[in-house]
Amino acid sequence: MPMPFFQDSMLALIIQTSTNLPPDVRAAMAKATREEPGGTHASQALSVIAENIDLAHDSEGAICQDTGMLTFYIHTPVGVNQVDMRKAILAAVAEATKRGKLRPNSVDSVTGKNTGNNLGPGTPVLHFEQWEENEIEVRLILKGGGCENCNAQYSVPVELDRLGRADRTLEGVRKCILHAIWKAQGHGCGPGAVGVCIGGDRAAGYDFAKQQLFRTLDDANPVPELAELERSIMEHVNKLGIGAMGFGGATTLIGCKIGAQNRLPASFFVSVAYDCWAFRRLGVRLDASGGAITRWLYRDPARAVENMVAAAGQQGFQLTGREVVLEAPVSEEQVRALRVGDMVLVRGRIFTGRDNVHAYLMKHEPPVSLRGGFMYHCGPVMVKEGEQWAAKAAGPTTSGREEPYQAEVIRRYGLRGVIGKGGMGARTLAAMKEAGAVYLNAIGGAAQYYARCVKRVPAVHLMEFGIPEAMWEMDVENFPALVTMDSHGSSLHAAVEQASAEELGKLAMV
Repeated sequence: MPMPFFQDSMLALIIQTSTNLPPDVRAAMAKATREEPGGTHASQALSVIAENIDLAHDSEGAICQDTGMLTFYIHTPVGVNQVDMRKAILAAVAEATKRGKLRPNSVDSVTGKNTGNNLGPGTPVLHFEQWEENEIEVRLILKGGGCENCNAQYSVPVELDRLGRADRTLEGVRKCILHAIWKAQGHGCGPGAVGVCIGGDRAAGYDFAKQQLFRTLDDANPVPELAELERSIMEHVNKLGIGAMGFGGATTLIGCKIGAQNRLPASFFVSVAYDCWAFRRLGVRLDASGGAITRWLYRDPARAVENMVAAAGQQGFQLTGREVVLEAPVSEEQVRALRVGDMVLVRGRIFTGRDNVHAYLMKHEPPVSLRGGFMYHCGPVMVKEGEQWAAKAAGPTTSGREEPYQAEVIRRYGLRGVIGKGGMGARTLAAMKEAGAVYLNAIGGAAQYYARCVKRVPAVHLMEFGIPEAMWEMDVENFPALVTMDSHGSSLHAAVEQASAEELGKLAMV
């Protein structure tokens, strides 16, 4: 029997998951913001994040431009037509993408073509399971590529950097989790959260780890041994000093949720699903006859959404007057004057470029001159309004993926700056020192905040790569970012990684 309201219910679930952070995550992020010492780089990052969360809710815009791999967990009563439900979910996903609530993220792994509607083999991910209740339950998690790339899986026993041998014990599991969080650094938009599976096989372990992220951050593990392990991780991991965006700081993790599955005698896997601060998951209960929403999970629509900036006891991101204004294009002299720790405000024309653009530039000249300019590692959510494109979400993507290309792009095309998140490696740092360029770390996930810095989108190039991978020209105003790699060979990322590695070693025998 058809359910006339099911598709609309799924559309509402998708939009709310993408734009409205759950109350437990808001509370954890507000706490992290209040506890971070004022005036630090981490404090500034958390201020931008708080403002971004409010902007996303108020405008019903995507919290982060990487709206991730849509993963649905669906429980149905016996007799409900799952074929029809699948069709309705796919239609809702396509509609949400058309409205700009989701970024088109489904890419053909053979041809490299973006489908443009988030549909294709394997996308979205749908897990159906029958149960004995008379309602339908649908839970949805949007987990972006940056944090997905920070997932980790260990086959123990294993030797770990700074921590020594991890055995097939809960102590060994503790070491694996600490190692995974340390390796994530700023790449996964910290402060983050982790779901962990002890045991299972390789595939089931990752899936069960992701399912742990559906627990609320303030719940209690019903297994006493795992509850103690979660407490221990939360106590110790925030001593690493990695902090928000990997800038160094008091809060590295806002949640650790651990489950266990039986395993084969020969195998002992520890699977870690890392999620960023833009921890987007919601759920609904539905009437099984019509598909209408009867109850929301994780949030109460009758309760007003708390303002994040106010909850954090702040006024949002505030300029200090010490920011350096960079009007693109910039000179080598201007760039050489910058040092790690400087906060800059970028104005003028910048150019987006991520994975496909960088690979293209290895073999082809750019479609527009990049000399003296800034390349922004960003895959925005773009919507055409009349004849003009508008940026609906425009935060940074993880820069580390471009390490094989970035040094050559800087040298060959005269870039003066790269904007992204998570920093880059020694090869890029050497090119910046040689050519006179800097790395500017924008705040990961702050897609609404940065979209408002984009005042005009004059042109787009290489559209054959799809919206996220195209090269967009953007005119920006007062675009804030922190210098984390300068033209003198200094790197905040390398310094934090080294300092946190030393703290990690101290936790080996705690």
